[in-house]
Amino acid sequence: MSPERPPLPPDDPQRRVLHEEVHARPPALLHAPERIAHLALRLSPDDLAAEEAALAALASTHGLPAPDPRRGFVWLDCGALRVKWERHTEFSGWTFYRRADPAVAQDASPLAIVPSQWLATLPGTTLVAMDIALDEASPESAAAAIAAFGDAGVVGSRLGDGVATALTDLRLHDDGFIRFVVLDHGMSPRQAGRFVQRLQDIETYRMMSLLAFPLAKEVAPSLTEAEARLARIAERTAVEHGENDAALLDDLTRLAADVERSEARSRFRFGAAQAYYRLVGQRIGELRETRLAGVQTLQEFMDRRLAPAMSTCSSIADRQAELSARIARASQLLRTRVDVALERQNQALLASMDRRARLQLRLQQTVEGLSIAAITYYVVGLVGYVAKGLRPLKVPIDPEAAAAVAVPIVAVGAWLALRRARRHFERH
Repeated sequence: MSPERPPLPPDDPQRRVLHEEVHARPPALLHAPERIAHLALRLSPDDLAAEEAALAALASTHGLPAPDPRRGFVWLDCGALRVKWERHTEFSGWTFYRRADPAVAQDASPLAIVPSQWLATLPGTTLVAMDIALDEASPESAAAAIAAFGDAGVVGSRLGDGVATALTDLRLHDDGFIRFVVLDHGMSPRQAGRFVQRLQDIETYRMMSLLAFPLAKEVAPSLTEAEARLARIAERTAVEHGENDAALLDDLTRLAADVERSEARSRFRFGAAQAYYRLVGQRIGELRETRLAGVQTLQEFMDRRLAPAMSTCSSIADRQAELSARIARASQLLRTRVDVALERQNQALLASMDRRARLQLRLQQTVEGLSIAAITYYVVGLVGYVAKGLRPLKVPIDPEAAAAVAVPIVAVGAWLALRRARRHFERH
């Protein structure tokens, strides 16, 4: 009887989803002898609905209800065949399990009992196809497994402090599969499932990380050309001393756009490659390998074959980032030089405007003097006319004397009026 739940606040909408995430995709319980086939398929967004339909069709073929693919993990128990489906960010994994007959030395793959028409119509492209044989160990089984791989270089080791042995040649055989042999020296069913799942993860993540390598080789020539273009622009910037700054800035802007376009196209792929590569190292560490005499371990193989490719991808990504930073610095320096040149032009323009303003002020002062003279002339003339007009009225005013007296009064008044008006305009 479960205890009564205390009156807690309501669950967060994401609580169940987040809690179940750490329990998602549990390993299968495996008992030797068992045959496992694993496929990793790359899908486009348009393939997702077709994949879910294929999952429902497989369940229907074995009389099972249509599963719910929204959790990204489905387990189908079809009797002699068990199927695990997982959806990841960039690929989907299909794993098929079948109990082997101990009386048959080379029992068939689980895919032998999967409808071939259904298998051929699975959406996506095959990136990984693994054939794993889980058998009970015997004194001669490791040597026999190594001999079965022929002249190919065998990679393998003892796993989990000696509870299992894993062997492979990591080569594509004629049927398109990579073969693994796992020998059980005393694993529990859950432990066997975990080791098999880690081997699947190592191969899948190895291939996913290598997706960046062709892109790195494709990007490298254009990156070298871009670095050469930047060097030429930098040399011209140092030599031309501002004669063609606008053209240099235009060339630098086009170069920055080209590099940004290339980096945007490859940034996700290079970042994902490093993430997958770290997962490969993590899964290999979880195997706890112990060396077999004369056999290269998985860790050594990855260090010699996968690590250089990942270093190349990392180097290209670093060169892209460094080139973008160098272009940004060159652009900043060139823009600074352009800004300084513009400041000089602006200073020269302001100085010219200041000279013109002083000339205009002098001209204005000259015009003001002429204006005072003109105003005085016309006003004094009016005073003279008024004085003459007063003669018939017997007013004793001499027009010439009146005009003479009015001249300084009118001139001073006009000067004061213009000065007051100028000060008013200067304030506003």
